Amino acid sequence: MKKNSENSGFKALLEILLVSTRLGLTSFGGPVAHLGYFHNEYVQRRKWLDEKTYADLVALCQFLPGPASSQVGIGIGVMRAGVIGGIVSFIGFTLPSVLALIIFALILQGLDVGDAGWIHGLKIVAVAVVAHAILGMAQKLTPDLNRKALALFALIVTLLWQTAFTQVGVILVSAFIGYLIYKQHAESEEAHLHFPVSRRFGAICLSLFFGLLIILPLIREATSLNWIAMFDSFYRSGSLVFGGGHVVLPLLEREFVPTGWLSEEAFLAGYGAAQAVPGPLFTFAAYLGAVINGWQGGLLATIAIFLPAFLLVLGTLPFWDALRKNPKIKGALMGVNAAVVGILISAFYHPIWTSTILAPIDFAFAALLFSMLVYWKLPPWVIVVIGAVGGTLMTLI
Repeated sequence: MKKNSENSGFKALLEILLVSTRLGLTSFGGPVAHLGYFHNEYVQRRKWLDEKTYADLVALCQFLPGPASSQVGIGIGVMRAGVIGGIVSFIGFTLPSVLALIIFALILQGLDVGDAGWIHGLKIVAVAVVAHAILGMAQKLTPDLNRKALALFALIVTLLWQTAFTQVGVILVSAFIGYLIYKQHAESEEAHLHFPVSRRFGAICLSLFFGLLIILPLIREATSLNWIAMFDSFYRSGSLVFGGGHVVLPLLEREFVPTGWLSEEAFLAGYGAAQAVPGPLFTFAAYLGAVINGWQGGLLATIAIFLPAFLLVLGTLPFWDALRKNPKIKGALMGVNAAVVGILISAFYHPIWTSTILAPIDFAFAALLFSMLVYWKLPPWVIVVIGAVGGTLMTLI
């Protein structure tokens, strides 16, 4: 009996690894696009969790600092197969881009990939994927006029005032409005969330998160070890960033360029490389670490910048489940979920749409890819290949 449970546990971990690695190899376009890929794979295709659970997980990760899409992936892995499942899900989704960026740092630092046609094609793929995801989420999460109005409020505010604190503020305001409107609302559909982590373990993770944030700078000052200074800089950057990978770039630049760890040119070359690979933009840290201290530095930087995301997800989700089942909280969550739709539409317009759809041919190609994904039901990896090839051909027109 024990052997059978071990076998089933191993199969679950292997499945998580294979699925998350495929996502890690094909998920281009930044955190909003990643949420679209996740929604398509984990909710629609595999049905590992339902729409409401996925929306609640996304809402929580919008609250937390760090890479939202990576935190959602970690949370799904933990729900599926415990803490090890979260680690495996993280490794599968992150490792492809980490390896690619370390190779860029060691071998291809001088390569100019910023204007390559196939990269532009992949950006257009992201437009199609995000549009599909937002339409699906909007139908489920904004079914009535009040929630549509909340989504519109979130869209307008986050579009006109584009700061990390605006996003958090909109979520808090929407939670309060949702509580006032829907506190007596009876939900007919219960979300089924299995999160096999105790509250005690969650409290330990939260204590570790805040403890490292305080202790690491003190150790850095007391010692002259470069790897401690590196770990502290990346850990702090990963701990204090809301709004996804693009927001961490100025923090990292401030940490490493003025202090002489690497040149401005090397920093910008790595940013171009980071745009060319799938997976989370936080793996840009792997490039920076590899430039500073070889492949060992790349791995250290990756662990340091993602560790806060792990500790926060494992620390908050055990308490989050109890809160979301409380009748007084459900109305607030309905408001938050509606706001998340508006925030996703805002992020879809800027930066995804504004940096990608630059000419009529771009819009035409995006419409073609959207139709292939939504109506012809082609798998996302096929859309990615077609997008890359189409982007290359478009440069010849």
